Amino acid sequence: MGQTPTFAVPPSFLGVRSTDRTARFVVAGIPLDIGVTNRTGTRGGPAAVRAASRMLTDGDHPHFWIDPLALDLADIGDFEISLGDIEKSLSLIEAQAAGLGHLLAIGGEHGISLALLRALKARVGAPVGMVHFDAHVDTWPDNFGQVYGHGSPFYHAIEEGLVDPARTIQIGIRSPVQKEVWDWTVGKGVTILTAQDVHEQGPAAVADRVRAVVGAGPAYFTFDVDSLDPGFAPGTGTPEFGGLHPWQVQAIMRRLGGLDFVGMDVVEVSPAYDVSEITALAAATVVWDYLALLASGGSR
Repeated sequence: MGQTPTFAVPPSFLGVRSTDRTARFVVAGIPLDIGVTNRTGTRGGPAAVRAASRMLTDGDHPHFWIDPLALDLADIGDFEISLGDIEKSLSLIEAQAAGLGHLLAIGGEHGISLALLRALKARVGAPVGMVHFDAHVDTWPDNFGQVYGHGSPFYHAIEEGLVDPARTIQIGIRSPVQKEVWDWTVGKGVTILTAQDVHEQGPAAVADRVRAVVGAGPAYFTFDVDSLDPGFAPGTGTPEFGGLHPWQVQAIMRRLGGLDFVGMDVVEVSPAYDVSEITALAAATVVWDYLALLASGGSR
């Protein structure tokens, strides 16, 4: 148990006091939500996730027996965006992510992943593999005429050569989707595991599939909170019935040690629709689990 009660922890992620941009692991909020297609409000996600993260500061991780706060970790605040301008916002996000080390981004809508992957490609020098938890494939070429909406980041990421689709796996997919969008995604080489696949196969089999698909190269981790069933994560803009349970996500993640993750984001927390912070806490816990995973198995 820590010396500071959780309610008094500073309002950064896990209460970290460092704002050092050269830290090994850097947390940044990205309060963008101008490309959403249903309920708005993810601009409040970074603040809500940071506030909920206070619950995770009073002990070690109970699986890895590591305190993520012992890592070289900093919270550098929120990135600047351009109000009402998606393309300019993406350019600003990419520029601010450039030069940072291992970035853990708290969104914001899922569109931020495109800018972060652009910056990551410049740093890594090659397309990365990707582990993508979501209810949606997010490979629509546009959303109701909006080219860079939150349902399109991975269409562009594949087309721009930012991710290697053969080393990309999507987990928890279950939303309505046009057959041609599904076929395009699979045709590019992406592996899709639906929520039903996860429920029927179990976390161990899913983790084995993730490891087989991603392999040994650098990989990105992106977690849309709507991958969780809305009973566990009501505070999101596009909830979908029949989703993952939190324990399934944790059981999968905890089996991914040794993968070469080089960055991550957690997105789509919309606190206005949350209940008792449970969605924000779920998102904060995913970041916390990710940090503990990396501390246990090494990463860049």
